[in-house]
Amino acid sequence: MQNLQTPYYLCEEELLEKNLQLLDYVQQQSGAKIILALKGFAMFATFPLVRKYLKGCTASGLHEAKLAYETFGKEVHTYSPAFKAEDIDEIAKISNDIVFNSPSQLLRFKDRVKKINPDIKISLRVNPEVSASPVDIYNPCGLYSRLGTTLKNFDESVVPFLDGLNFHALCEQDADALQEVLESFEQKFAKYFTNLKYVNFGGGHHITRKGYDVQKLIKLIQDFKKRYPHLDVYLEPGEAVGWEVGYLVSEVLDVFENGMYVAILDTSAEAHMPDTLAMPYRAEVRGSAKVGEKPYTYRLGGNTCLAGDIMGDYSFDEPLKIGDKIIFEDQIHYTFVKSTTFNGIKLPSLAIKKKDGTIELIKEFGYEEYKRRLS
Repeated sequence: MQNLQTPYYLCEEELLEKNLQLLDYVQQQSGAKIILALKGFAMFATFPLVRKYLKGCTASGLHEAKLAYETFGKEVHTYSPAFKAEDIDEIAKISNDIVFNSPSQLLRFKDRVKKINPDIKISLRVNPEVSASPVDIYNPCGLYSRLGTTLKNFDESVVPFLDGLNFHALCEQDADALQEVLESFEQKFAKYFTNLKYVNFGGGHHITRKGYDVQKLIKLIQDFKKRYPHLDVYLEPGEAVGWEVGYLVSEVLDVFENGMYVAILDTSAEAHMPDTLAMPYRAEVRGSAKVGEKPYTYRLGGNTCLAGDIMGDYSFDEPLKIGDKIIFEDQIHYTFVKSTTFNGIKLPSLAIKKKDGTIELIKEFGYEEYKRRLS
């Protein structure tokens, strides 16, 4: 690690495989199929390992679908809040399942996608109108939601063309939340199950988090399949795949005092850890504690001009000095998939720690990544 130039994300292969083994256990015990949500974890250098356990990928549009098709090589499920006409042909060619967000989009494109790919399965995302999502920005069932079709807006003319129904109402939640959502989903939409092939329970299942009730999840799926034995069940976690499998390593560039001590790092909350500001949440820093719990307290700030580019206040056993490494824990999911070159800041490199302990630098980024996004 000392030879890697900061900042960089490092994924530990051994930890990733432990998550995958747990997800596979859920598959084996419940009979469900689990596919990877690329929006949460898309380090395709790890896909040779991931595809040993999971059944495919779920994509949020053409580019994610192409990545799944080119690098994963198993099932590709593609959903978008609205498909563009110029993308739909290519999506149909490379997808096993296409998920429409509204009856109008389904009716508009159903014949076209079937003509291009007669084997493609057609699904509709529905909104069960129940969610315990912790914040509104991540609540797909919130007021005036644009995600999924409510029962009130369900057009029964689409039923003959449906192979599946999808719902997604969770965010970092346990099986208790799924139970509540599932009850509402069945109450509203079970009357349309007769000729379906599958139901997709979406993502947001925090299966690999310590304390998650895995057995309850398995039982919920088993019971659902007993009620509807003709239906396959899919889950599409993203965060649960990359949960606690790696970290972001940065370096202290400067330390000064302005009412409190401030350390400027060569990374950015805004550009490299966006969910810490959007959720928001306080990322854990290795070897640190809350303010006042250790002798030396610092505000950790990013290296951009955004005043709010702040990771938070942390205390340490020793004073920070220029060149010290700061390690932000659990920064593999929903980080580099969202990272930007805001302010021209360099994107963190990507690295993998192999199971034999060796570290492989997968990709470095520089000026060209910033320039090519501009005009």
